Amino acid sequence: QVQLVESGGGLVQAGGSLTLSCAISGRVFRIREMGWYRQAPGKERELVGRIITDGRKEYADSVKGRFTISRDNVKNALNLQMNNLKLENTAVYYCKVNSMSPDAGLWWGQGTQVTVSS
Repeated sequence: QVQLVESGGGLVQAGGSLTLSCAISGRVFRIREMGWYRQAPGKERELVGRIITDGRKEYADSVKGRFTISRDNVKNALNLQMNNLKLENTAVYYCKVNSMSPDAGLWWGQGTQVTVSS
């Protein structure tokens, strides 16, 4: 079974930066999506950025130009670089991976807290 472990969250002032990392253990075949999602207090979980099957990257409009998602093949990790953080970016950030047959699956990490202060 696949395991995802997020790290890198913390407390940062508005305008600052953080880099999140999702360590991926176990074998994942035929990946459909690798992405970062977040859930702010009182809101539903939403997409932040993801890498899909053909390697294309997609981002929420609110983070375009500030956040960058990337895959580190050496460390088997999915990273999210967040620049110019804003107060409204405060949330628990989750890593997600899903794959296609014959080894289809869907996995979530436990999340890492990002808190942005004014």
